[in-house]
Amino acid sequence: MIRAGTLALAAALLLLAAAPAPAQAPRIERLDNGMTVIVRENPLAPVVALSLLVRVGTTWERPEQAGISNFMHALMVKGTTKRSGAQLAEEIAAMGGKISAAGDSDFSEIKSSALARFWRPLLGLTAELATSPQLAAGEVAGERDWLLSRIQRRRDNPRARAFDELYAALYGAHPYALPSLGTAAALPRIDHAALVQHYRTYYRPERMILSVSGQVPGDEVLAEARKLFGGLPRGGGAADPTPPTPPPSARRLVIEQPAQQTQIVAGSLAPSLDHPDHAAVKVLSTVLGGGMAGRLFAELRDRRGLAYAATSFYEPVPGPGALVLYLGTAPENAAKAEDGLRQEIQRIRTERVSDSELARAKNYLLGRYEMDRATNERQAWYLGFYTLAGVGADHPARYRRAVEAVTGVDVLRAAQTYLATITTVVLEPPKPR
Repeated sequence: MIRAGTLALAAALLLLAAAPAPAQAPRIERLDNGMTVIVRENPLAPVVALSLLVRVGTTWERPEQAGISNFMHALMVKGTTKRSGAQLAEEIAAMGGKISAAGDSDFSEIKSSALARFWRPLLGLTAELATSPQLAAGEVAGERDWLLSRIQRRRDNPRARAFDELYAALYGAHPYALPSLGTAAALPRIDHAALVQHYRTYYRPERMILSVSGQVPGDEVLAEARKLFGGLPRGGGAADPTPPTPPPSARRLVIEQPAQQTQIVAGSLAPSLDHPDHAAVKVLSTVLGGGMAGRLFAELRDRRGLAYAATSFYEPVPGPGALVLYLGTAPENAAKAEDGLRQEIQRIRTERVSDSELARAKNYLLGRYEMDRATNERQAWYLGFYTLAGVGADHPARYRRAVEAVTGVDVLRAAQTYLATITTVVLEPPKPR
């Protein structure tokens, strides 16, 4: 990842980028070669952010090549056919900006940002990185070693490893089980030829979504995007896979690893982003783990003192989601904490939440959502992601209405449906022998 020296002024302005209301509705254009371009004009701050999402990630990977998408992007940012990585970083820094690239589960992303007056050269450099990366063979070994060290650091981190083990157990043969960083077994098998082929297969215009948000002239941005990307030939890539549906599985795994705390992570399969139950499960997750007023924090941490950390996660994904409950606790409290977690799961599945608790959860959920979308960088990403996921750029308004319509009966039904079969991972320090 390139992290160019960002000017303090630019960083401050990025944080002050516009809230969505004053900005114009995004303009969406599909180029003749199939690429989608989205421009959101935002007059409130002189900054611009770009997000180029490409339909390639762990969803398109097999266990023996796990991490190849992220590996490819780590290699891409080392330079283009016109500029070295150092030259690219220097030019971005001169704009008060930054650029990076990484692979994820349902997409990979090249993202960049700078002061708005530099939108044209910023777009040009982003396009150059996407369309003509050097992918130098001499850089492969060094990038592989760096990624392997990151994998090892993640495995040595008890909390991160507990989550990775949960997703592997929860998703089974589904590619969501694979970590986007890859695995220590797979990365050594990925050579330069495989990385180049991966790029040629998936970096096709019909797989690309470019989102631009900031103080920019929309017509000119669209014209420049057509010039930079419109000549890319479409087609010829691999067909999208149809991942197997992960079956619900009630399992409990105990992993020993040197640590000061015990990590307890319990999860179940949950709806995808476009599922009618998505909003109800988001509210359910917030009732359980939404900040300090969430049930897990209030009951297991504050009232009973059984955990240092207590929260829940349910992230929007195009495929099968995961509702995850997390506790970090002292080893001597682990059994009581896990039992307390089971009690909270049973309570939410049998008792309807009060109107006041429901209102608090909705306000917290929607407030955090608006805050997360407050910068141009996040606006650009959301526009691209919602388009990639097939829910449309108008999803935020529909999502807000769906959350506001959730009732206590909906939360109870969601809990009974999606917390019926639980997979639990307990990562604890080794017991004295």
